[in-house]
Amino acid sequence: MSRVFFIIFCSGLLMGTAPAQTAVKVPRPEEKDRAERAVAKQQEKKAQHTNAIEFRGQAAFDEKALRSHLKEQITTIDEYGLTPARGDDAAFFLELFYRKHGYAKANVRYTIESGDRLRLDITEGPLVTLGLVNFVGNQSQPTEVIFDYAVGPTRERYSKLQKKLPFVASDVEEGADLVHRLYVSQGFLDAKVDPPIYHYAEDGSHVDATIPITEGRQYFFGELTFAGQTLYGPEALRGQMLDLVEQPYTDSRLADIPRRLQAYYRARGYYEVKVDAIGDPPASSNGKVPVQVTITPGRLYHFDGVTVKGLVRLRPSYLSRRFSKFSGKTYSPDLVDEKFRELMRSGLFNVLQIKPTPIGGDALRLDISAEEAKSKEFGFSLGYGSYEGAIVGASFRDRNLFGYGRPLTTSVELSERGYKGEVLWEDPYIFDTEFGFKARLAALTFDYDGYTKFEAGTRFDLTRKLSKNYEVGLVLAERHVEVTSASIDPQFLGRTSYFVSSIGLTQSLDLRDSKVNPSRGLIFNNTLDFASSAIGSQIDFIRSTARFTYFQPIGREPKPGEPDHRTLLAFGARAGVIHSLSGANGVADIPIDERFFNGGSTTVRSFIERDLGPHDGDNPIGGEFFTVFNVEYTFPIYGELQGAAFFDAGNLLPSSEDPGFDDMRYAIGLGLRYKLPIGPIRLDYGYNPDRRAGEDVGAFQFSFGFAF
Repeated sequence: MSRVFFIIFCSGLLMGTAPAQTAVKVPRPEEKDRAERAVAKQQEKKAQHTNAIEFRGQAAFDEKALRSHLKEQITTIDEYGLTPARGDDAAFFLELFYRKHGYAKANVRYTIESGDRLRLDITEGPLVTLGLVNFVGNQSQPTEVIFDYAVGPTRERYSKLQKKLPFVASDVEEGADLVHRLYVSQGFLDAKVDPPIYHYAEDGSHVDATIPITEGRQYFFGELTFAGQTLYGPEALRGQMLDLVEQPYTDSRLADIPRRLQAYYRARGYYEVKVDAIGDPPASSNGKVPVQVTITPGRLYHFDGVTVKGLVRLRPSYLSRRFSKFSGKTYSPDLVDEKFRELMRSGLFNVLQIKPTPIGGDALRLDISAEEAKSKEFGFSLGYGSYEGAIVGASFRDRNLFGYGRPLTTSVELSERGYKGEVLWEDPYIFDTEFGFKARLAALTFDYDGYTKFEAGTRFDLTRKLSKNYEVGLVLAERHVEVTSASIDPQFLGRTSYFVSSIGLTQSLDLRDSKVNPSRGLIFNNTLDFASSAIGSQIDFIRSTARFTYFQPIGREPKPGEPDHRTLLAFGARAGVIHSLSGANGVADIPIDERFFNGGSTTVRSFIERDLGPHDGDNPIGGEFFTVFNVEYTFPIYGELQGAAFFDAGNLLPSSEDPGFDDMRYAIGLGLRYKLPIGPIRLDYGYNPDRRAGEDVGAFQFSFGFAF
């Protein structure tokens, strides 16, 4: 169901620590009055000093901007007094400020007047802009590319839309240095970029610059030879650096070779491996630089023991048991890093450091130092959903129940359609195994279109990660459902009071790069569960659902630190079927609350929530088979604001006896997204292109998270 939440957390409020008792001395009235007069006098004195600086002759910048630039010098004068040296400093830095903004002939003189007053007389001169930037000698690098480097230092301070940039000689010289670095990064080791030559216009309005370039030869990696105790064949070692040696030769890429090979050897247990790589450009032939790599692998290490320090509330065994299965195995930094990330995701730690320490022979001990995070947390949430209306919630969570690192969460949520209360207990490592366990106790009421229900029950999940991305699970559930009121014909409701006991299997393959804001990858999951009188259920059925979503970015991948301006194309497909295992009883075999519904912010968006499919009058009654297909194209607009265009298709069929793609319905729409660290807020409008009698033209959807 569509909803948007705004959440406030208050951490560590129930730590059980009594407030410290501190004696407080109450000042006498005359002492308080004396202190207030001293503060007022000091503030008055400071204001007099600040106002004792006068600017004359400025036109391009207002006094506020000039004072802001000289705030350090003004502070020094306020604190230590005005001297000729400090007045000269103020004039000097103000002159630099003007020249940094293109006033190349700016001049600032200072005068100390009576009463410790500093006067700064400014002669701004004309604003000088940067005219043409010419490059002489560039052949391999396009002019438009090196131009961006040359004007980059100046461009950083101004909008990209500003065509005329101020002329700042130091910026152009810094830009020439950046051009030189560009050439070196492309393998032109002998490249020379001479200082810029300036050509001043007769009227002094602009300056053209010429930057002479001598490119020289471009170098590439030549023959790689290996020396020392390599252990692995040359082809295996070359395979670790193919992407490096296929690029132009540079010192930084040469330095990457030892790092790559050290990671390769350490992943195989050689913790103390040493690798040196030496290139010899003078010995190159036709620009091919020979490289010799010397390898000293050292001992083959194995995990042997763990030490833990820094814990206060959490029991040390929580950490030591997480690494116990590594004992005796060959050392692998990848295993340690994976376990580190898993532990940090638990929220139990602010800091966690794991240091491998050789302890004799081939043994390697893991010394763990931890700083615990606050374990107790209050949460309050306010939100709005297109279907639920206004929503308010509260929760309390203890991540470290009784010091065992097992979280317990209690929550309550109220909306315009009902309420929900839940208690959730989690054990990420039940019985110190790799299985995760969750036990959930919940009760809720909800007012759907056409009926209102009360539900209470429990659910137990046992999960196991078989790999980093693949997880399987077993689910046991017991629920009591009571339809407390209804305006739907009883023949469409099915049973209105029943217990359902079910057992199910789940599996999930998640290859997305992020669970909350994915930009590439795919996820596939499906469930299979059945309810039977053999396990205490009053209704019998078998049910299965499947989901597939794929994300594909379009455009150049951003470099580290750059904003991501790529667009995103996403595809989704879902289906579900539920089939009764009992005979007909004169009413629907599957109760209404066990059926599937379609339409809404995460399915076919031209329909309001649950409104696609069979109806009894104006009320949806659900179905036993559904499909949903989505295609969405997302593009940046400004900052974190994004636009989207989408196409949805899906159906909802009343009987599982005849599944298929009959009665497909569609949505064509546009939307807005605002990206938050915890997922996007979405506003969509879906148009119904095959509207039928009584249906709306389309629907607005306001929600949180990805649609599929």
